[in-house]
Amino acid sequence: MPHRATQFAAGHYYHIYNRGAGRQPIFKEEENYLFLLRMVKKYVDQLHIAVIAYCFMPNHYHFLLRQDGEEPAGLLIQRIFNSYTKAFNKRYHHTGTLFEGRYQSIRVDKTGYLFHLCRYIHANPVKAGIVSHLEEWSFSNYPEWIETRDSMLVDREFIEENFPQRTRYRQFVMDYLNGLDELPEGIEPYLLDNR
Repeated sequence: MPHRATQFAAGHYYHIYNRGAGRQPIFKEEENYLFLLRMVKKYVDQLHIAVIAYCFMPNHYHFLLRQDGEEPAGLLIQRIFNSYTKAFNKRYHHTGTLFEGRYQSIRVDKTGYLFHLCRYIHANPVKAGIVSHLEEWSFSNYPEWIETRDSMLVDREFIEENFPQRTRYRQFVMDYLNGLDELPEGIEPYLLDNR
């Protein structure tokens, strides 16, 4: 097995993503998404990993995670998708690989890029034309970010520290959707005025 270039370490953020083999769907019905969410909830506390942003799309997924403990953030992905793939294959009598390859991971060290990834991940359903409004997509934690849904799959301290005014985060994402994506330099107007 080839060596993974990303070195996981406590206190760091990681963008982890993958897509279905041949861009085929990895989710066929709502229960598939819900099964995966249950797996994520099961393992994040065990592995001491904070979910910052996520979005599950019909043929791919994105996570922005912070590794808070010694277990590598990639272990979460291995565990949840090992369970998910077995359940998917059994349910749909699927054989062969479900994903295009091993998951991709990028360590995120720049603050501007970290914030941009949050909105990039959350904007996926509108950018892909699946929904017209982000609030219509149930399989991301954008609703938690703007406080229209409660969930355990979001790091509320991260949001409070960086986007305490939810309207500013909503505008930050809307600006990206409207083509105003000059980040990472342009983050300051969306944060608190005294930062």
